[in-house]
Amino acid sequence: MDDELKKAAQRKASFGATMKAVFWSFFGVRKRRDYENDAQQLNPVHVIIAGIIGAAIFVATLLLIVKSVVAQ
Repeated sequence: MDDELKKAAQRKASFGATMKAVFWSFFGVRKRRDYENDAQQLNPVHVIIAGIIGAAIFVATLLLIVKSVVAQ
């Protein structure tokens, strides 16, 4: 199992491709084919980092929306 984890962490997909996959996953509109390709190509470490960045952007956006609505 340790070898599988090392192999997964060495996958060559770019961080931009990972961000794109995570972005579309937030909306829940991934095709099965795209999901399967992502599972084979994306680096799991990049997926975790992209998920944290995506969640932070989402929360910051919600906070800005709430502050602008409450201020009016």
